[in-house]
Amino acid sequence: MRIRIFKVRQGNLGIKRLRLPMQCRVLKKGAQRGISPGNPPALVLTMGKRVAVVLAGCGVYDGSEIHESSAVLVHLSREGAEVYAPDVDQMHVVDHVKGQPTQEKRNVLVESARIARGNIKDLAKLDVQGLDALIIPGGFGVAKNLSTWATQGKNCIISKEVEDVLKAFHAAKKPIGLCCISPVLAAKIFPGCELTVGHDTECEKWPYAKTAETMKELGCKHVNKHVTEIHVDVKNKLVTTSAFMCNAPIHEIYDGIGKMVKEVVRLA
Repeated sequence: MRIRIFKVRQGNLGIKRLRLPMQCRVLKKGAQRGISPGNPPALVLTMGKRVAVVLAGCGVYDGSEIHESSAVLVHLSREGAEVYAPDVDQMHVVDHVKGQPTQEKRNVLVESARIARGNIKDLAKLDVQGLDALIIPGGFGVAKNLSTWATQGKNCIISKEVEDVLKAFHAAKKPIGLCCISPVLAAKIFPGCELTVGHDTECEKWPYAKTAETMKELGCKHVNKHVTEIHVDVKNKLVTTSAFMCNAPIHEIYDGIGKMVKEVVRLA
């Protein structure tokens, strides 16, 4: 958490109250004593948590799921989100009307910038020391651009940049939030961890439930949860929720992600 010290400006009739956009508090020591025109009280402005959000492109079939990514950023808007993406080409580009691959080539960083409104950084420049937590939304881009899970399943390879970032946050004991398909990254990197991608029995509501079984084969403990629920692995500081692994309305996805974000921030 960042803290900044400010002096309160003085008006003609005494101390002028500043309208600040974030919560602040008057310093207890000496702040109420000795206030004079030449010695206004100091304020501490407490900034929100700095949370890295890693995207994998733009669009459910070949990038980050847009509703999930937006939900994460909305729930983080009272904190401090910093958006990153790897500067690499996508595995492929999918026509989201036809659901079929095209011959186009697109860059993950450039496409992710659409969601971040251009305010995005190359993942290679992420500095864990200056951040409090990490969140990775879902979407097939996680399984195609951040890893090879889409084609190799449990035998997949995680992008070195992504793996290094996850390991760095974990080693620093900083919380990691993962939703939808992105918990598979933790399943591959942190054997024995506890995660949820929803339910482990496939049905119309849970069309991707086999993912849970594959994660179990990697040595992870899968915990069945409803789409509006989260699971917290206290030991590893992993917070997961199923999001669109469930065939659920968007407001339920939004609520589940909100709980995930809230818990990640609480643990930070």
